[in-house]
Amino acid sequence: MTPTANLMGLNVIGQEGRAAVSSSSELDKRPSVDPHEEPSAEWGWHGTFPKGIKIAGWLSTLGVFALLIGNHHGRTENIWVIATGVTMAALLIWDQVRSRTSWRR
Repeated sequence: MTPTANLMGLNVIGQEGRAAVSSSSELDKRPSVDPHEEPSAEWGWHGTFPKGIKIAGWLSTLGVFALLIGNHHGRTENIWVIATGVTMAALLIWDQVRSRTSWRR
């Protein structure tokens, strides 16, 4: 068992006669991504494209509604296409509302 002490905001960890000192703010500044697993973290960018994902979602929704134009004989296809498009639009709107109100939580 290694003894641990907290001296004026510093964590002191004793290991077989050696002591390592680190500040608690230094531990807070550690990146959440390991550079060995994600090489892009070393050069400063590691993330997603939130606007691009939303644009792609709306374009996909329009593409689903474009499937209504065609030479199908029954209305069953239309019902499924409309339900799928409305569900996609509802999820995109829900995501937009959720992202705008996330700071209130």
